[in-house]
Amino acid sequence: MKITAEALDLPGIRHGFYTRRGGVSEGIYASLNCGVGSEDERGRILENRALVARDLGVAADQLATPFQIHSPDVAFVDAVWDVGQGPKADAVVTDRPGIAIGVGTADCGPLLFADPDARVIGAAHAGWRGAFTGVIEATLSAMESRGAARERITVVLGPTISAAAYEVGPEFIARFLEADAATARFFTPSDKDGHHRFDLPAYIGARARAAGVGRFEDLALCTYADPARFYSYRRMTHQREADYGRLLHAIALAPDET
Repeated sequence: MKITAEALDLPGIRHGFYTRRGGVSEGIYASLNCGVGSEDERGRILENRALVARDLGVAADQLATPFQIHSPDVAFVDAVWDVGQGPKADAVVTDRPGIAIGVGTADCGPLLFADPDARVIGAAHAGWRGAFTGVIEATLSAMESRGAARERITVVLGPTISAAAYEVGPEFIARFLEADAATARFFTPSDKDGHHRFDLPAYIGARARAAGVGRFEDLALCTYADPARFYSYRRMTHQREADYGRLLHAIALAPDET
């Protein structure tokens, strides 16, 4: 049902990068589709989200995910909103135990953040646009405003489309090179003239490390290449399927027993 990271095996922290297995959805959504933006039956989506919440040790209605718009925007979670009614943002941060926070993906980079000493956690959806415009740095700043220390924060990147499956055109590359010529190292030529393969996981990792996080780990799992475990927007497009599910990646603070 989920993949965990040793780096996030921290006191008081519960987390999971949830695969597509272990839910109640059927057909192209089989089976743990947690995406309220999909055309799957809403009741099945809600049950899948409840399964994730309970796995993290929180009540079924205590899972908060934002309305993702490929931005650098961050929302604080002090109380959970209704499903599908979250703020427009691509990262969430909380210091409240008993609340799970998460993001949905289907190729973009899911990031989970934790400072166990300050008991502050975060989750971010880092597609190329979000990463490019600063969602990683914005999440870190938001965590610091709640008492976290950047050098103590662990960040883990979950299942993300790999460079082997991510071909981009010349306009895409030009955008990055205009902002920073050093980003050329994240592109390798493809067989198609003028096109390159973009290493999104490596780019995300470089941004996180440059931002000064205490520890960064990439689980090195490709969504496109593993249809048994992961949904993929790009794979869906290539296979001309009608829709696609969304993976959920979430983190929670266990109750403070001190």
